[in-house]
Amino acid sequence: MPKQIKQINKPSKVFTTVKRLFDLHFSLILIILMLPVNAIIYLMVLFFLGKPVLFRQLRAGKGGRPFIIYKFRTMTNTTSPDGSMMPDEKRLTRFGAFLRSTSLDELPQLINIFRGEMSFIGPRPLLMEYVPLYSEEQARRLDCVPGLLGWAQINGRNLLSWPERFKLDVWYVENRSFLLEIKIFFWGFKKIFDNSDISNPNHVTMPPFNGN
Repeated sequence: MPKQIKQINKPSKVFTTVKRLFDLHFSLILIILMLPVNAIIYLMVLFFLGKPVLFRQLRAGKGGRPFIIYKFRTMTNTTSPDGSMMPDEKRLTRFGAFLRSTSLDELPQLINIFRGEMSFIGPRPLLMEYVPLYSEEQARRLDCVPGLLGWAQINGRNLLSWPERFKLDVWYVENRSFLLEIKIFFWGFKKIFDNSDISNPNHVTMPPFNGN
């Protein structure tokens, strides 16, 4: 018998249209409402960490297309005696840890959402150099616009292994629905106040993905 091909669940036109309209309008509202908060954080980062205030990095968007992601800086540029950058846990300050635990460092990504490079809900955008390392199954996480909140983020975040994280990302891609979007949206806010996975000093950031 011929090998059965797995059917890919593609979201409806209504789903993608409503999702984009929500992203566009809600991000604009939040950008305006959060201007005073962003201004305060900007000044505090400038005071505690110095310049640059914003962290910019190339990430993979839908279809693997590159875009620049924005965050408030949370780490110092401390180097070891040989001139190499110190490990992340050595460079993360108390103030930076606070920004991460409350997800306030992610606020500049509202600009990415407004521009359509990201969505409120979707797999987190990862480094461009990871794209060639994905298996065929893992690459399916690129079938949708990356998000601020993802299924993996509310199910373990940095405590997950790469295979576990990718499995959750692909599950989201295959099961996208309005109900799932709402669930992730509200569970994501709950996680802000229950951040045991990101307050753990051994899980400041994910280790590099080196392929399968």
